Amino acid sequence: MKLTHTRLLVDNYRKCFLFYKDVLGFEVSWGDENSLYGQFKVGQTHLGIFERKQMTDALNSGYVEETDQGARFALVFEVTSVEDTYEKLKEKVEFITRPTEKLEWGMKVAHFRDPEGTLLEIYENI
Repeated sequence: MKLTHTRLLVDNYRKCFLFYKDVLGFEVSWGDENSLYGQFKVGQTHLGIFERKQMTDALNSGYVEETDQGARFALVFEVTSVEDTYEKLKEKVEFITRPTEKLEWGMKVAHFRDPEGTLLEIYENI
């Protein structure tokens, strides 16, 4: 697995997008203030921001409360094959989602949490 970026899950997407773009001056590599997902090039990695409700909907679960440790960010790992990685890990971790093609995202993804509740995503581009 290759850690490609950290994704912040935010309630006020527009305000956060403009903060990272205009206040911190990060280079936008994807999205805009209205896209509900944006990504910034920061050194050798990426910082993603995503409207938290959209992430919750993608996980097919109830709205994630602010007190939930996994509610504020996700670690995102690129893998060669989501299906293969899922098969290797499914006996070791409890997946929240099975490998799913998200055509609107241009990728296949699966999600799980670490023992402390941090949200992890594995993905491959399609």
